[in-house]
Amino acid sequence: MLTEEKMIHTEYSEVMQKSYIDYAMSVIVSRALPDVRDGLKPVQRRTLYDMYELGIRYDRPYRKCARIVGDTMGKYHPHGDSSIYDALVVLAQDFKKGLPLVDGHGNFGSIEGDGAAAMRYTEARLKKVTQEAYLSDLDKNVVDFVPNFDETEREPEVLPVKVPNILINGAEGIAVGMATSIPPHNFGEVIDGVIAYMKNPNINTEQMMQYIKGPDFPTGGIVINKDELLEIYSTGQGKIKIRGKVDLEVENIKGGKERLVITEIPYTMIGLNIGKFLNDISTLAESKLTNDIVDISNQSSKDGIRIVIEVKKGADIENLKNMLYKKTKLEDTFGVNMLAVTEKRPEILGLVPMIRHHADFQYGLAKRKYKTLLAKELDKKEIQEGLMKACDVIDLIIEILRGSKNIKDAKACLTTGDVSNISFKHKDSEKQAKQLTFTDRQAQEILDMRLYKLIGLEIEALMKEHGKTLENIKEYEDILCNHSSMTKVLIEELKRYKKEYAVERKTSIENAKEVVFIEEKIEEMDVVFLMDRFGYSKTVDVSAYERNKEAADAENKCIIRCKNTDKICLFTNTGQLHWVKVQDIPYGKFRDKGNPIDNLSNFSSRDEAIVYIMNLEEILKSKLLFVTKNANIKLVDGKEFDVAKRTTAATKLADEDEILFANMVIPSDTFVFRSDKDMFLRISIEEIPEKKKSAVGVRGMKLKDKDFIKDGYLLDENAVISIEVKGKEVSLNRLHTSNRDTMGVKR
Repeated sequence: MLTEEKMIHTEYSEVMQKSYIDYAMSVIVSRALPDVRDGLKPVQRRTLYDMYELGIRYDRPYRKCARIVGDTMGKYHPHGDSSIYDALVVLAQDFKKGLPLVDGHGNFGSIEGDGAAAMRYTEARLKKVTQEAYLSDLDKNVVDFVPNFDETEREPEVLPVKVPNILINGAEGIAVGMATSIPPHNFGEVIDGVIAYMKNPNINTEQMMQYIKGPDFPTGGIVINKDELLEIYSTGQGKIKIRGKVDLEVENIKGGKERLVITEIPYTMIGLNIGKFLNDISTLAESKLTNDIVDISNQSSKDGIRIVIEVKKGADIENLKNMLYKKTKLEDTFGVNMLAVTEKRPEILGLVPMIRHHADFQYGLAKRKYKTLLAKELDKKEIQEGLMKACDVIDLIIEILRGSKNIKDAKACLTTGDVSNISFKHKDSEKQAKQLTFTDRQAQEILDMRLYKLIGLEIEALMKEHGKTLENIKEYEDILCNHSSMTKVLIEELKRYKKEYAVERKTSIENAKEVVFIEEKIEEMDVVFLMDRFGYSKTVDVSAYERNKEAADAENKCIIRCKNTDKICLFTNTGQLHWVKVQDIPYGKFRDKGNPIDNLSNFSSRDEAIVYIMNLEEILKSKLLFVTKNANIKLVDGKEFDVAKRTTAATKLADEDEILFANMVIPSDTFVFRSDKDMFLRISIEEIPEKKKSAVGVRGMKLKDKDFIKDGYLLDENAVISIEVKGKEVSLNRLHTSNRDTMGVKR
């Protein structure tokens, strides 16, 4: 019989809100953010645990990454193979992780942005430090295990990581409405910081920074805002300024030329940003911002970064270095947001709270570990004492076994002294048997004991083992009962890890002055800007243009005389203004091809069209007329377009409208509208109101239903312009000048 359906009435918005919050928290806790205890995201934790389960240890052969990824996805992480393989690759990259946790074999990508080979080609295994400090005590009941996604396997809720991985390797992740960005730190310094906290839980951030100086990026570099680190580590948020390292010594080469060598880069430059950095330097040279750069070469290899900049003899090296810091990503900012999951909720933590959470986790691990070890030692003690006691009465035990009909009767006699079902040869033996009080486990061990255990040396070994067991019990009970003893054990273990795995700091930390770059003054000269119908642009000398004027006028759709210190302004149909410095436009011979205007500015020919081009110097002296497809019209003072941004709104547009016409005007000019239905209206420029560029404008011509402006013509006092309309010639200068916002005439 079907049960009646129950209908729940609720607000749809409430359901959506609750569902979205549940989804967001799932992404935050279960996908994107690291746990403060082991510093790992779920995908990283599951991948490492799967390798541990598969037995891919540091002292065993490598295994195919495809096997690791497939096993992890099938057992623990059913979210696609790419996320698992990407996590595995990053765990093996020493230029991203301060302490790589996976030993990769094959192509695992490069610092220059090359991707890793497909998982079927690469192999991996655990690093020794991962096995010893991240996975070593999983068999000692130190962490809780939870069911996997389909409840067919069990996985650790958190790995028993013995070192503060969240600080050593840092973390990056984007969740819903929040993101984490934790820089990596030096292994040895972080260990010292944890030890200092364990000795003094009341330590503050300033005191902690005597041990943890600041971030230690795998790529090296220089942190230049040392004084701001205290605030950053106190709040868990801020910006770390980092610079690449340029060799101070200038290498002399043939011809008197010199070169600068960049040997360390900012951590943020990892990947494709190295290529962008090289392009940026090339652009600086091509745009004549500096004339000191002769050549650039990237000589980086597996041995490290080496970017060589060859410079002219007598160049101002210090000013050139400052230009690189100011104009490229050689000086960059690392945004810090130390967000992690604590007790199943996201929280921004400072340096000391992070170490506090780690230390509390370590005490919890140690407590569970030594409870488990103590229980095992107590079990061993029970059995050892039983065997030692049995050795003293071994003849009686043999007589009991001979006189028993089955194991059950023999065990009952050993544990409770029940002799009712036992046949004895001697009455004294029966009396002694009644006094036996072995435990069940001791009795079972005696029954399972082999005769060779009665050899003298075996008995002596048993007594020694019992003595060791008693020592272990005493030690474990001391550790569990005394906080100081547990702290001592943890500190000794941390010191052992530091001794074996600590490395020297790679990143320098200092307070550096703001760089000052003095731009070389450009010698002002007259040039001609040329742009052909395909958008390829260049500038040429005025004399070169004059010599080739006829060809230039025929081949180019835009020709502007300007200064090399000027700007070229592009007004587009979407109402945007893009400008580009004339000095950034290639200057050369008349027959040079030039560069596409798309590459020189923010203009995109795919999304917008240019309606007007003019140099800024001319625009500043004039007023600009804007006409839209829907017949909106206005004048704007040219001074409003002298802006710092390379792209800005030139005018405001109504919905589904676009700029059809733009040009500089004077009061004596007139403007002719032509609609799609061949309605013509000529008005005086003096009738058009002047407005701000942020205004929409006013109606210039009344349009019939479904009509729009098709064309616009600007006429000066002496203009004689004729156009063809449906096979007839229409002379625009003969049109009667009418009032603005009228219908016009049909032609």
